[in-house]
Parts: sequence; structure tokens; C-alpha cells
Amino acid sequence: MHVLSVVGPETPARAVADRLANHLAEEARVAEIHRRETSVEPSDDPADARYELDAEGWSAAGRDRSVGDLLADLAPEYDYALLVGYPEADVPAVVVGDDDPDDAEVLLRAESAGDVDPTEVRDLLGETDPYETLESLVAEVKRSDDAPYSGAIATFTGRVRAKDDAADDPTEYLEFEKYEGVAEQRMDAISAELEEREGVYDVVMHHRTGVIEYGEDIVFVVVLAGHRDEAFRTVEDGINRLKDEVPIFKKEVTTDEQFWVHERS
Repeated sequence: MHVLSVVGPETPARAVADRLANHLAEEARVAEIHRRETSVEPSDDPADARYELDAEGWSAAGRDRSVGDLLADLAPEYDYALLVGYPEADVPAVVVGDDDPDDAEVLLRAESAGDVDPTEVRDLLGETDPYETLESLVAEVKRSDDAPYSGAIATFTGRVRAKDDAADDPTEYLEFEKYEGVAEQRMDAISAELEEREGVYDVVMHHRTGVIEYGEDIVFVVVLAGHRDEAFRTVEDGINRLKDEVPIFKKEVTTDEQFWVHERS
């Protein structure tokens, strides 16, 4: 799922998001997330989340949910998520007016909503890293044309651990950089080679970049196969080859020091 933040005054930002949603929805599933400043006190509603359905569709409200939580929920079902009113979100952004998002990669700046070309935004967004979770990748392989022949899905998730040994300084976060373009090509090539195996139908891989904090997920490998034996073997070979062959560089930051791991190898 590709995520885009539309930053600017509320009225033009909503207008841009709606235009983009109409354009993207011609070929994909789109979700919009709008910031609402009003809140519901726990005493007013005992449920942590509430979903309402009517003839026009559905709406949702809930407590203790971050933008990241919502994106994780949406990723298995949607191709695009458009955020309105979240200039602090660390995701690609379109900026209307003079606003300056905090950490976002600005894809396009425009004076007014009418200056934003949805086709140009779609093309620019397609060049950014998608937002993926284990659940979204599993949902992807389940949509495969070969899914009716599959009796197994095997997965691997790599995450940030605090330490290798009790005496180690705790890791606060890892930072990953990839050899742009080459890393994606190599992962695609590995997936294609593994899919040539008998009984293996689909192999997908995703490695996050940027800062990833302790306890968060880093990398996923998902294999759709006919039976468990080939699924298990292929997911193990997939993560081993990804680590050995894909040019992704890791910096480790502990409570005491920071260093690029490949410089210590």
C-alpha cells in the first residue's frame, strides 16, 4: 500500500485528497484518513472501537489508535492511503500552499488545489517505497491466480532485538539504507528464481529502510506453496539469500555507541 500525506489548509487539502481518491479509485482501492480534533471520552463509549454500517457504507471511531495502527489495519485491503491533517507523518507528501511538513519527503508543492495533477502524483508516489506489513504480504499472495493450488503459506519476520547477550548494551534502534534500485532488482530476481521450484507459486519479500526502533519489524518473506515442506525450505532460503545478496546497509545505535555493522564485519 502506498501512503500519501496531503499537507496544507483543511479545505484545499481535502479537495486534493478527494480528487486523488477519485483518480486512483478507477484502478485501485483507496482509503482516506482525516484528522478530527474532537474526542470521545471513555465514559461516553465503553468500546475501544466502534464501527457503524448503513446503506451508504461504514464509519469507524476508536481510542488509543495511532496513524501507524490505522495504516497497519488498512494495508492488507487497500492499495493507497491518503492522510489529511497529519503534517507530522513521516510519509511522502503533497504540499498545498506554504506549509512545511515535519519529516515527510515532499513529492510535489502547489499553490492551490487546482494545480495538483493526480496523474503526476500517482506516478511520483509509485516510485516511493510502499507501506507493507506481514498481513498485507500474506493478503497479496492469497490473491494469486495460483492460490487454489496452494495448501501452505510460510512466513519469516525479522525484528529489532534489544541485545544478543545479557552483557550487551541495549539496542535503541537500527537504521537501514539500501543501494537504490539495485536492492529491489536483486530481491525481485531472488523471488523469481525461488518461484521456479516445483510446488512454489509465489514469493514476496520486503525490507524496510530508515530508522526502525527496538521491537519493530524489519523484513518479511512470504511463500505460497503447494505443501509445507517446499514452503518451509523456500522461506528459509529466501531470507538467507536476501541477507547475503541484497545491498542493504545497517547502522546500529545502542545506549552506548553507534556503528555501521558492515564496517565491523
